Amino acid sequence: MNKNIKRLLEPGTRLYFVFLVIFAGLAFTFNIKVAAAEIAITILLLVYSIIVTRRRRRELESYIESVTYDAETAKSDTLMNFPLPMVAFRLDNTAIVWGNRFFSDIFGKGKLHFDTRLSDLVKGFKSKWLTEGKLQYPELIEVSGRRYRVYGNIIRGESDNSRDFMGISYWLDVTDYDLVKEEYENSRPIVAIILFDNLDEISKNLPDRVKTQMQNAISEKVENWCSDMGAIVCRYDRDKYLLIFEQRHYNKLVEEKFSIMDSVHEIVSPSGIHASVSIGIGRDGGSFEENFNFAVLSTEMALSRGGDQTVIKNRFNFEFFGGRGAEIETRTKVKSRVMANALSELFRTSGQIMIMGHKFGDMDCVGAAAGICCIARKMGCRAHIVIDEKHNGAESLIKKLKSAEEYADTFISPQEAIMRADRGTLLVVVDTNRPEQVEDLSLLMACNRVAVIDHHRRAASYIQNAALTFLEPYASSVCELVCELVQELVEQSDILKIEADALLSGIVMDTKNFTMRTGERTFDAAAFLNRAGADTIAVKKILQNDMDDTVARYKILQKVKRYRESIAVAVIEEPQDRIVAAQAADEMLNITGIQASIVIYPTENGGVIISARSIGDVNVQLLLEELGGGGNKSAAGAQIEKISLRDAVNKLFAAIDDYFED
Repeated sequence: MNKNIKRLLEPGTRLYFVFLVIFAGLAFTFNIKVAAAEIAITILLLVYSIIVTRRRRRELESYIESVTYDAETAKSDTLMNFPLPMVAFRLDNTAIVWGNRFFSDIFGKGKLHFDTRLSDLVKGFKSKWLTEGKLQYPELIEVSGRRYRVYGNIIRGESDNSRDFMGISYWLDVTDYDLVKEEYENSRPIVAIILFDNLDEISKNLPDRVKTQMQNAISEKVENWCSDMGAIVCRYDRDKYLLIFEQRHYNKLVEEKFSIMDSVHEIVSPSGIHASVSIGIGRDGGSFEENFNFAVLSTEMALSRGGDQTVIKNRFNFEFFGGRGAEIETRTKVKSRVMANALSELFRTSGQIMIMGHKFGDMDCVGAAAGICCIARKMGCRAHIVIDEKHNGAESLIKKLKSAEEYADTFISPQEAIMRADRGTLLVVVDTNRPEQVEDLSLLMACNRVAVIDHHRRAASYIQNAALTFLEPYASSVCELVCELVQELVEQSDILKIEADALLSGIVMDTKNFTMRTGERTFDAAAFLNRAGADTIAVKKILQNDMDDTVARYKILQKVKRYRESIAVAVIEEPQDRIVAAQAADEMLNITGIQASIVIYPTENGGVIISARSIGDVNVQLLLEELGGGGNKSAAGAQIEKISLRDAVNKLFAAIDDYFED
């Protein structure tokens, strides 16, 4: 239908006038006077309608203008009198475009000019948070002692096509709330246990009067250290102190690196032994009880890492300070006897025994496993050694053990071990205490009963809820610890010659032919094994390398460079045999002036392996802990996944720099 016709037929005055005109035209055929009068009246009505319509249009336009004006005025008044400080600024340079009077009051009206920038009023203020789509400034802004939480959004300029965007922000004064929050955080309780960790050693064979004097000297050091903290200090045992203080003092203690440890070293016994303390701190717990439990766990961690250090436990992880000195040897025959009895009880109540070490098991790992097998055989238990026979560092020892009738079917793969494991299985983990380093993590998770025997320092991640943990970081090797258990549980005549050789080979390897980390107990263990039939010549043959490994080791030595004068570093660009790399690191210590040696090389799957050794004051365990590794003071290692060799070397050098700067 034609649009004009359609518009004409729409209801309204126009349609009425059309019909009036039609009827007037028809009236001419009957009465001219009536038709003329009708036309005149129609014209008058049309004129009147037009006049009224225009008048109403003008009134409507006037009303709309009035409403619009009032809305704009209200909008303007709302912005000017908005109860929060507001400011509009350019996004590119933070230049202030407009601000209400409350915003002016924050900085003072005299400071706001037409070219004032927010970045001038607030140092470091940027508009990047708005362009990233955030509605809140990332931190509180402090002005004249008041703290503000800033919210905002982006607005467009006057024209819809304009690209001149601006930011508008709203400043909320949160000073009182933030001060209450800050006071709450500062007043959170922290529980610490200070342990005089070498009291027995420092007071050995001394009269009671001298022991009391040394204990009082330690107490005085502790009280002086706590005097400025308003803390509660209570001595609740002859060598333990309970300390409760507030969070506000924690950062200062961290900055000082818990200076009491150095202060206590000034106390020296008549025999020349320096006193030392271990500190366990619990924080961020939900109650005093939880913080105390954290402190107890931290103290155990400090002692398991050798003592003379501070360990902090919060809800999520551990932090370590100190621990650069030599481990404190506190092991006694009593502890070995207790551990042996506990292990024998576990064996009696177990259906089968499985022994597992760390990945790429070495002589110390396999030798200790053989010692555990000896104990199991004596007690009538069936034992299996879980190891990857294709990827390990003790092929010669495994081959020799398998030649004995008792070990014909002792070695099994991790997959087979998981198939055999049941509720009555006891898993004995040797030579590691970290779950991520065991030969097979799935087997560890599958076994409900676990015993851990290790000589490495306990790391932040360790095997928890073990039925037995025999952890002695000052021992030369795990074979030394197992040898002491064997002495308590097995008659000397029941030890196979190959088992004695295996245990001795582990001790010889870890002590570098009795030149490193040896103590009185190390030689006692070696003497016992010698009486049990261990042959040093046979051990030497087990530890021999073939020609290819020897050549590879000397190729590594050709790449040695000095770093910080006392650190020898060899960066190898091709994958290496782990045993060869470790032997090269040992050999590098023969260089005059070298205190620590490090070999770093890539793996075939895109990672990097680091092997470190020390003969001086450098604690390589602390050094490699920064890179996710572990070990002990004189021997440590780390494996970093998915990293290039260059990046790993840069991280290593950064860790060395941090170690010496601390």
